[in-house]
Amino acid sequence: MAGWQLQCSNTTCLPFTTVTVSNIRQCQIACLADVHCKAVTFHKSSSDCELFADISNQNGNLLVNMDTITMIVTDGTRIPLGPTTTSTTTSSSTSSSTSSTSATTLTTTSSTSSTSSTSSTSSTTTTTTSSSTSTTTSSSTSSTSSTTSTTTTTTTTTSSSSTSTSSTTTTTTSSSTSSTSSSTSSTSSTSSTTTSTTSATTTAGCSTFLNQTTYPVGANPISVAVVDVNSDNKPDIVVANYGGSSVSVLLNTGNGIFKAPTNYSVGNSPKSVAVVDVNSDNKSDIIVANSDDNTVSVLLNAGNGTFKPQTNYTVGISPQSLAVVDVNSDNKPDIVVANYNSNNVGVLINIGNGTFNAQTSYPNISSPVSIAVVDVNSDNKPDIVAAKSSSNTVSVLLNAGNGTFNAQTNYTVGTNPYSVAVVDVNSDNKPDIVTANYDSNTVSVLLNAGNGTFNAQTNYTAGINPYSVAVVDVNSDNKPDIFVANSGSNTVGVLLNTGNGTFNAQTNYTVGTNPYSVAVVDVNSDNKPDIVVANYGSATVSVLLHC
Repeated sequence: MAGWQLQCSNTTCLPFTTVTVSNIRQCQIACLADVHCKAVTFHKSSSDCELFADISNQNGNLLVNMDTITMIVTDGTRIPLGPTTTSTTTSSSTSSSTSSTSATTLTTTSSTSSTSSTSSTSSTTTTTTSSSTSTTTSSSTSSTSSTTSTTTTTTTTTSSSSTSTSSTTTTTTSSSTSSTSSSTSSTSSTSSTTTSTTSATTTAGCSTFLNQTTYPVGANPISVAVVDVNSDNKPDIVVANYGGSSVSVLLNTGNGIFKAPTNYSVGNSPKSVAVVDVNSDNKSDIIVANSDDNTVSVLLNAGNGTFKPQTNYTVGISPQSLAVVDVNSDNKPDIVVANYNSNNVGVLINIGNGTFNAQTSYPNISSPVSIAVVDVNSDNKPDIVAAKSSSNTVSVLLNAGNGTFNAQTNYTVGTNPYSVAVVDVNSDNKPDIVTANYDSNTVSVLLNAGNGTFNAQTNYTAGINPYSVAVVDVNSDNKPDIFVANSGSNTVGVLLNTGNGTFNAQTNYTVGTNPYSVAVVDVNSDNKPDIVVANYGSATVSVLLHC
């Protein structure tokens, strides 16, 4: 509907997300690839694409807006979303082929001398031994129109698997009620000799993750956690906003869709967030490291996903990272914090009801920037692993009991490690170390040799300036895979585990500007982990659902 904008008479029909696209075609694809999308409005001036999930009884409630084009989805027309590539091939051969076709139709309606446009996408999978010839006929007829056009396209291709896309547009000058296009494809098994040059557009199916959906949060989101905070069994998003001195909470409404954020004040320049029940009431609480205040903030959960005002505890200078884990075996989670400019690690013991003792410091840990607390020597006591950016090492402090720790042991990693994760990646029941190395554009993997000692690093290429790392099994093979937020290339890289703690080259997925933190959690209850990213430069979080 050119010149018309969908306007809902109730708030339940507001767009559930807005994405920026390059053209109306990409707007159509974004809607058709999302099972929740029922209608879409494309803004020509801004290239904003608004996706609507609920349009019941709203079709007659339209607003004149010459900058917009509104489209409504027809049932049964979903398509997979994936990357689009263009290839040109020349072939001369004899072949036979078998083709299967699925059709997708997006119907638009208009009134009062407006232009009616119908786009049809035909997705064809062809298997060949050398080359194949397929004929696709697309036709479009308007129920009230002055012009009807028919287009026939013949394509020859040598690809072993391809999808051919054609679209037909019918334009009428008279008033029309509706316009619908349909597309059919037929391929004959034949023996022939053909010489031709063909340019084909290939639309691949979804490769593990769908394109991102973004949600606005506070200024400079730098750390993200994904945990159920309102006891509805749906993980929610909690993000620390470095520039806003706040945390944003985005409640999960189901199917991996999130509400607008609720913001809570914390200290100045929060750098790290954890979400853990610290007062034993079965409600997850928020803990934040505030780098400019030299404090940690604790926000207790008040119920229904709301939080009480912060309580602050003094720590070292410029805390960069924290973990909340029971380190003294009293079933109360304690706070462990990396104090960058104090060159130490602080431990705050939980004394009950979500209150904490003053920190105990462990010195001579130069420039700790990231921390993990995991039992690495199989004694059932969590140990501290800290990434130290200035010395290009990780320190391991073994737990001596009662929440105290032995002196550090250091291991070399890549240049300027910014993030550390500790997970068993080679299925020997011993947690291994994985770091994201900001200046060497690599991830380092140090396999656990037993008794809390580690082998020398193996390095894998990441994107530009990897800032954050997570290690989670994404392809259900019981081998944890590596996820890295590449802040300089605006991507998340996924390195699949090939077994024995070795990894394939990364596959990249586009996210927002300067991704600084990544979490991998199933947010839409399909038993497949999804990606959530905090985009520092674009003040958003990205959600990439697993296909």
